[in-house]
Amino acid sequence: MTRRDFLWTAAMATGAASGAESPVIVPVHRVVDARARCTPEQFHRFWRSIWPEAVRDFNRCRIHLQTSDANGEIRRSAGDRPIFIGLQRGVINLLLTDHLPLYWDNSRALAGVTTIYEGYHLCLIALRYAHGHQVPFFSVNTCVHELLHALMQDIFVTSPKWYQTGGREFRIDSYATGLWLFHDGAAIRKSARSYVDRLRSAHQPAQSREKLGERNAGRIRACDDRFALGAESGDREGHGDAMISERIEFGAAKFLPSRNNQPVR
Repeated sequence: MTRRDFLWTAAMATGAASGAESPVIVPVHRVVDARARCTPEQFHRFWRSIWPEAVRDFNRCRIHLQTSDANGEIRRSAGDRPIFIGLQRGVINLLLTDHLPLYWDNSRALAGVTTIYEGYHLCLIALRYAHGHQVPFFSVNTCVHELLHALMQDIFVTSPKWYQTGGREFRIDSYATGLWLFHDGAAIRKSARSYVDRLRSAHQPAQSREKLGERNAGRIRACDDRFALGAESGDREGHGDAMISERIEFGAAKFLPSRNNQPVR
């Protein structure tokens, strides 16, 4: 074999390998809460630092975030339960607000929360407390952390035991650190591909979802209340994430009964 033939064969093999490892396209619908009282500096920090850092991390493992943008709102009912306006089905709704509703936050200054109710996949980001990568395995990019809760399919787990919650958070922060420092994302890409398939199937008509046994299934939320290093006195989180199971009818002032809405740590 000549040198030219060897180089050609190697190039073809590399091309075949890269073709087999096609990127995973994750649809992300970014919604800005019109009622949020965010400062220009908070928006600037998010759009110029936090979000681009998250996009770079996921691109490194061939996960491409396909984004769309819209305005929305978080309204409150008389019982202080949130009503979400502007969400879409079949996508991850990344909703930007100033702070999480008290209904979930419980005065803990959480940076984010990930949940699924009635077919809506939702990542809530509190711009007041959101941050980029700070400390490996401990304080990672808020968007990366919350999106990983969806991509690693924690979002589908129902009612975890108290001892599982901390382990799940450390697992997510470990994956985020691997992306950040070592560009290691093979396991994430594999899980993300499966997640996108489930996301699409959940967007099927109700009768199809019934056949899959997914209709009215209980869902959890994963809170990002990890420690954050920041200048604001409230920019801190306590590292024991809560998982809460509850049901909300989005887009209308109609609520379903709460199920197991006590934190499970």
